[in-house]
Amino acid sequence: MSVAHSPYVAAESNIAELTVRAIVLGLILGALMTAANTYLGLYMGMTVSASIPAAVMSMLLLRLLKFKDVTILENNVVQTMTSAGESLAAGIIFTMPALLVMGFADEMNFVTVFCVAILGGVLGTIFTIALRRVFIVEEALLYPEGIACEEVLVAGEKGGSSLIVILYALGLGAIYGWFVKGFEIAEAKVMFGVDMMGTRLYAASDLSLALLSVGYIVGLRIASYIFTGAIMGVVLITPIYGLVHGWPSGGMDVAHSAHQLWIDHVRFVGVGCMVVGGLWTLWSMRKTIMTGVSRVFGAQIGDSVDGMPRTEQDLPMKKMMPVLITIVCLTFVFYTWRLSQQGATLTEAAILGAVGSLFLAVTAFFFSAVAGYIAGVVGSSNSPVSGMTIATLMGTALLVIIVGDLVLGMEQEELMFATLIISSVVAVNAAIAGDVMQDLKTGHLVGATPWKQQIAEIVGVITGAVMAPLTLVVLNDAYRITNTYCEANPIKFYADGSANCSSALDAPQAEIIGTLIQGIFGGTVNFPMLGLGVLIAVLIIWKNLPVMSVAIGMYLPFYLSATIFTGGLLSHFVLRTVHLRIDGTLTGEPSQEASDKATDVSKRGLLLSAGMIAGEALMGVVVAMFIVLANLVKPFRAPAEWFCSQSYSDLESGHSICTERVIGTLPTWLSILFFAWFFIVFTYLATRGMPKSKNRRGNILIDWVAILIDGIRRFFIAIKPPSSGNMQRYER
Repeated sequence: MSVAHSPYVAAESNIAELTVRAIVLGLILGALMTAANTYLGLYMGMTVSASIPAAVMSMLLLRLLKFKDVTILENNVVQTMTSAGESLAAGIIFTMPALLVMGFADEMNFVTVFCVAILGGVLGTIFTIALRRVFIVEEALLYPEGIACEEVLVAGEKGGSSLIVILYALGLGAIYGWFVKGFEIAEAKVMFGVDMMGTRLYAASDLSLALLSVGYIVGLRIASYIFTGAIMGVVLITPIYGLVHGWPSGGMDVAHSAHQLWIDHVRFVGVGCMVVGGLWTLWSMRKTIMTGVSRVFGAQIGDSVDGMPRTEQDLPMKKMMPVLITIVCLTFVFYTWRLSQQGATLTEAAILGAVGSLFLAVTAFFFSAVAGYIAGVVGSSNSPVSGMTIATLMGTALLVIIVGDLVLGMEQEELMFATLIISSVVAVNAAIAGDVMQDLKTGHLVGATPWKQQIAEIVGVITGAVMAPLTLVVLNDAYRITNTYCEANPIKFYADGSANCSSALDAPQAEIIGTLIQGIFGGTVNFPMLGLGVLIAVLIIWKNLPVMSVAIGMYLPFYLSATIFTGGLLSHFVLRTVHLRIDGTLTGEPSQEASDKATDVSKRGLLLSAGMIAGEALMGVVVAMFIVLANLVKPFRAPAEWFCSQSYSDLESGHSICTERVIGTLPTWLSILFFAWFFIVFTYLATRGMPKSKNRRGNILIDWVAILIDGIRRFFIAIKPPSSGNMQRYER
């Protein structure tokens, strides 16, 4: 049933929207945020929606440029283009670096990645044109992030100090990123270990403002589940495995030895857990998925009806259908070309390419509908893209085994390559569909013209399709992507000549995809640990816990999970302080006044977090460009070598190699203090909007002690088995 809606800009109004300045700014911000999210996703396996920070930066920049007649619809176009590139980057970085894991390093080049990005991105965007009216107008799905972005746009239209908050955070994140990643004056991560009772324990933390901000955004609940998975993998499974099978040798200290054992064996527990978790997530949402698909096939999908108001005019599907057919045909050409380049005969490549293209045409629309509907119900951030990617991978592998192996008898490496290439296009399509629907929801609320916003989406996808591959190649040349590839092709070495992969980007999602494909086609996979992960996932599902969050924590390196958890704790303490100061107590549910004020404080923290992430991530990309330039051009040096006191000339490369710097890397304890100073500044900025206590003077330290005590009390109540006498109190 359609629900009546009055947009912020009336349908009768005809104000500036798809203007030249909006497109230019959208291209610039889209390129920057795509690069930043590519780096962030490779760094920790998660991306952050760019819609809200893009909306704020758009409003701020257009006003700084003295454009007095800027409209809310122009700002909406900018955030639409920006978020399109960001979501496309997520689909690329979760799949394409798996080529490095599987040993196809030469195949992860700009042309291959660009083709995957443009084919999957445009396909997903066009499918959402057909789905917009069904999900947004007829079903009136919520799309939480779309509503939040609309609120930001409206608030910016009315003015307010929140527009400059993100600018402070951008600068702070960029400064920290430059000093740590560029000048390398502080350690990027710290690790401590202890040898006791024949086994080893270690703890680690990544000193990153971006990770801290991610934890702040996801909140304590999700961060706690992620950290729980990390504790299970590092504190429970790793010591037991090491006690039974022994520890890696090679002169490593206790902490690095334990971490290496986790990398070699225990992380496969997380892989098994994520496979079951992804499939279970899709199964548990089967009714929602079936409802969404049935709504699509039961609705009238076609051109806009003549006489429709401006706010209901989509790009006509009659004109989009030839584009869809062209995309499928180009996909066939791409599959055939890449498979023949990999060693398959032209006939084998053409047959498997044709089957893969038909598979793409069916599954791409299905997953577009699934991703679009789920994003409307729970939000694009909670949409199980990982589960859909794994499901696509399983289906693609089955198809490739039947056609490529049983029918055509192709080689194992050709089958592995075909599986990844075919499934990657579908994964990009699914990744972009939910985010695009969120943008269209925002446009629906502010009164945008759908066909103009859809053009902006396509332009944003093209921008992302160019920027993401470029960033991917630059980052791999500068840092190395995935530890698996770095160990085989290091760019830095320890004093003993072993590979130094401390700067390598983990790319956890791509590691999972590569590991799964290798396992399916007979590669070297630790099946006992995979089986343990499957068993743990079943137990987690049985206990009705969020299996994917725990599984991600088991797979992510401990230093990432620990920093994310710290950000989640900070978010919890800030919001609970608001509740305490308004209500005067932490017992019971917060009042409406306390909840409303906490929401206001939370918005400030979210903007700060988004700015921190963008600033540090963009600086990581800038530093990577300097490093690559230094490797290509002799006079240039990487930022870490700008203040070099001693150096020598490498005869083989002709480059000057720095052996001693004027300012070296700070010791561990000073690196922690350096990070702590930025942490305190972030905390100060996030708590500036904190209300005063009604009946006492507010002191943040006293408040946080009270919140800590309340949290410990609640924890013990939660784990205490209820008795018949206190059952009612326990349930409350």
